[in-house]
Amino acid sequence: MGEARRKRQAFASLAEQLRRMSEGEHQYGDAPIDEQYQQQMIAIMKALDEFINGEAQGPDRETAIVVMMFPFGDKPGGRVNYMSNGVSREDMIVLMKEQIARFEGQPEITGRA
Repeated sequence: MGEARRKRQAFASLAEQLRRMSEGEHQYGDAPIDEQYQQQMIAIMKALDEFINGEAQGPDRETAIVVMMFPFGDKPGGRVNYMSNGVSREDMIVLMKEQIARFEGQPEITGRA
């Protein structure tokens, strides 16, 4: 898939996610965003996207953003809530795996066994 097409799809996905979230319909992952965070996360994502990407819309944006929120400590029922400005679930999984490897100090993985 071409880069411009991927960006257009990501933007359309973000617009739909924000619409569904603001109407309380959106579910991402295994459960909806906790109600206590939902409106805050929508506002944060909109503000960050505008601050980072300026007036750029859709495929003209250059920077992807992910926000994760979770309660401090070991509280029962606590879960990670996340939102992005259009990052696909598949790309998010790759991103998180790569970031975990960096946190654990692993070198870049090459194709050698």
